[in-house]
This record gives sequence, C-alpha cells and structure tokens, in this order.
Amino acid sequence: MELAELRVFLTVASERSFSRAAAKLHRTQPAVSQAIRRLEEEVGERLFDRSSKDGTLTEAGRVLRDYAERLQRLAEEAQLSVRELRDLQRGRVLIGSNEGGVHVLLPLIESFRQQHPRILVDVRRIPARQVGLEVAQGSLDFGVVTFDPGDKRLQSVVLGSDELVMIVYPSHVFAGRESVPIAEFANETVIAHSDPSPARDQVLRQAELRHAPINIQIALPSLEGIKRAVEKKMGVALLPRRCVVAEIERKQLVAVKIPEIRYQRQLRLLHRKGELSHAAQAFLATARK
Repeated sequence: MELAELRVFLTVASERSFSRAAAKLHRTQPAVSQAIRRLEEEVGERLFDRSSKDGTLTEAGRVLRDYAERLQRLAEEAQLSVRELRDLQRGRVLIGSNEGGVHVLLPLIESFRQQHPRILVDVRRIPARQVGLEVAQGSLDFGVVTFDPGDKRLQSVVLGSDELVMIVYPSHVFAGRESVPIAEFANETVIAHSDPSPARDQVLRQAELRHAPINIQIALPSLEGIKRAVEKKMGVALLPRRCVVAEIERKQLVAVKIPEIRYQRQLRLLHRKGELSHAAQAFLATARK
C-alpha cells in the first residue's frame, strides 16, 4: 500500500467523483481507476459503491479513509520535520566532555545558540579516555579532549590552550609566590579528581621521574567540590587554569605555577570524518570561526 495510491483514494473520496479527482490530480481517469483497483486488491474489499453515482464509500472504504488520513498527516509531519532539520529549526548536537572540558565549551555554545536558538545542545559527561571512541562510533557528534586519540576516523578543531597550575587558598604560604618547585609541592596534601585522565597520568609520571611523588590524600568527583575543599583549607589542587578563572578573579583562590609540571594543553573538538547532521555541521562551522 503506497502513499501515492492512498492520496488518490482520499481525493476520490473527497471529490466524490473519479473524473473530478482525476482533474484535481492532473491524471487521467483510467489512471485514477487503476490506482483504486490496486488498493481494493490489496485490502481485499470494495472501497467505493459502484452502483452509486456519487462515489459513495463502502464500509471498508470508510475504515481505510480514517487510516489514510492519519498516514497522510504523518507523512506531512515527517516532511516538515526533515525540512526543519535542514533549516536548523530543530535538531540536536550531542557532545561528550569531561568536567574540565565544559569550561571551554561554554563560549562556543553561547555563540552557537545566538545563531540557532532552536537547536538543543546536549553535553554529556564522558571520561576523557572514552570520548574519542564514542565520537568515532557515532554515539556522539563531538568530543572535547586535550590529547590526540590517534584514531584515523577523527578530525579535530583546536579551541584553545590551557595549563595546569597549583590552586591554593589565599592565606596559604604559597599564595604570595609566582612559582613553587615540585619538591615543595610534593609535601602538600593534594586534592584530586576521582576520575583518572591521560593528563593526570602524565603529571604523575613526571613527578615520579623527579622523585617527588604527588601526595594525593583526597579524591572528589567534581571540580566544584575540589575548589570548595581548597577554599576550606583542606589541601591544594592541580587544576586547569581555565577552570578557576572566576575564583581567581574574585580572590577566592590563587594560582601558582609549578615549573616542572607546567603541562600546556591544547583543547580539541573532535568530530567524525564524513557526513554530519545539519545541526552538527552548523556547530562545527561555529567552532571553526
């Protein structure tokens, strides 16, 4: 049962005439009659009372008309939805990021939303190690990482750079210093994120090579929790500077450099090679600008 034949059927039922339906559809009357016969063969019932001259529907015809009208509305809704996707009147951009990556995404999302306010931007918290694979497999449109996942299925746009700094409370002995050697940092109680990451692994290796292992005594599941713990003088933390800009400006926290582990990071927006959705294409264009 094809939509084209159902449209012919609905037109005949509406016009109550094969000839008027043919004229409205710009088809010949034999073509209209043939389409109705095919439908009748498929449903196994007469749809029009042939003894009537005004195109009266049979009981089976009335039942089919109800379903045909619903199907036609669904088809029109589907066409409208696809046009809205193309015209960026609807759609979704799905992004994977760890907690730190969200800070670099916010200005990009703000710019995109100014241009396309009807598109949903959905950012999911995904461990950094998992982001590249999920983007490559199509589970995510984009992913934010600070390292090259080494997957040939992926491309990336550099969003900016960042560095790791030690975060201390304002009355801490290090607060008045521009930098602190790693040997002194190793003596501090460190508050770390409970989710491991490639950046964290690299910093730990650098510290071990310098025989100054980092003294992680508290692990918390969020950056906000880590920052609040440092404010409460529970310890110090090693965080991306971008994640604590607001607290530094408000003088709630102080950033201190550690020369041996000043890990410069490029923040990258990963995406798959090849075709993207209309919404994802528009988001990528905004990122490239």
